[in-house]
Amino acid sequence: MNQLWERESTITELKNALGKETGWDKHIVITMLSRMEKKGAVAHRDGGRAKIFYPLLAREEVSMQETRGFLQKVYRGSLGMMVNAMVEDQALSEEEIQELYGILDQARKKRAGHGEARSEREDGN
Repeated sequence: MNQLWERESTITELKNALGKETGWDKHIVITMLSRMEKKGAVAHRDGGRAKIFYPLLAREEVSMQETRGFLQKVYRGSLGMMVNAMVEDQALSEEEIQELYGILDQARKKRAGHGEARSEREDGN
């Protein structure tokens, strides 16, 4: 997907780009593209002699889906359990801790903003 987010590509272009990193041959690339098409992640259009593949999903959308899947598989859906594992492993730098505080503060503000908007709708304002 990363390659397709960078630029639309043919099977040959994907094989050349991914083969260096992964060792994938043309058949593996075709199989992966076929699976991604069935899942609605990519599509193709005719480009003369070769099909041109392009993403149907935004990088952010896929990232969120993958993150939720990882969290569910590894931490039974518990974000707190994941963060605690990082803290216990001392895997968080001071910069990352500050970044987390900023993210949590932003989440708190969003939640408060949604609560105010809901209250206004319920009051008829």
